[in-house]
Formats: sequence, structure tokens, C-alpha cells
Amino acid sequence: MSVEAARRIVVAGVCAVGVIVVAACARVRYDPARATRPYPHHLHRAVAVDIQVFRDSETIEIVNSTARSYSDFDLWVNQRYVQHIAGLAPGQTIRLSLWDFYDERGEVINAGGFWRTEPPTPVRLVEIQPGAEEPMIGLITIRE
Repeated sequence: MSVEAARRIVVAGVCAVGVIVVAACARVRYDPARATRPYPHHLHRAVAVDIQVFRDSETIEIVNSTARSYSDFDLWVNQRYVQHIAGLAPGQTIRLSLWDFYDERGEVINAGGFWRTEPPTPVRLVEIQPGAEEPMIGLITIRE
């Protein structure tokens, strides 16, 4: 075997290993078992309460500055991703991982992180849905 042929084999092997490593590190961003319902557009309204949402890398921090408590509600992000929340008391602050928000196809929001190859999905609109057919309650989303 010539030196040139050996070099080609080594280069091909290195490329193959590189492709396998990159593919192995890629996170699957959907789980069909976690699929939710679609966003109920007919319940959207342009009203917000004094609850602030701050994004901190792969999490959001929700600060309830109101005197009202919210319990057993769905929290919608960008009119697409949803997570069920047990409760939010007056004055309470909660931190939620964006990796726990899913859409109707079971896709997870691109929360970002150190190993991400594409920019994270911005958090622009966060709403509380207190009940199945109750109107949305908008929160104040602080841009990063």
C-alpha cells in the first residue's frame, strides 16, 4: 500500500469519526409522548398583569408581583410551548427550565446552552391559561 493510499484511509477514518461524534452529541428535540394540545388562539387577549418573566440562559424566572395567587394553570411561551404549573403564590418567584416546555408535536423549545449549534429561541410572549376555556393572562416578558 502506498503512502498516498494510507493517507486517504486515515483522512476518511478521521472524517467518519468526526461525523459520528457530532451526530452522537446532537440532542433529540422532540418527544411524541410529550405532545400537548395546540395553542388556543381564540382565548388570547392583549391584557397583562404585573408578573415579570426573566430569561436566564436555559431557564426562565417568574416573579409574581401581584397580590393574587394562581394555581393549577398552564404556562404558554410564544403561543406554542406549554408546561403545567401547580401554583404561583403572591410574591413568589419560580424558576423553570425551558427544556420542560413542549408543543403540540412534542417538540421542545430551543433553550440554548453551551453546545448549541443554532441560536436559542427568544422568549417573547408568556401567558397563563387558568382554565381550559378561560382567557389568557399576559405576563410582562423582560427581553434578554
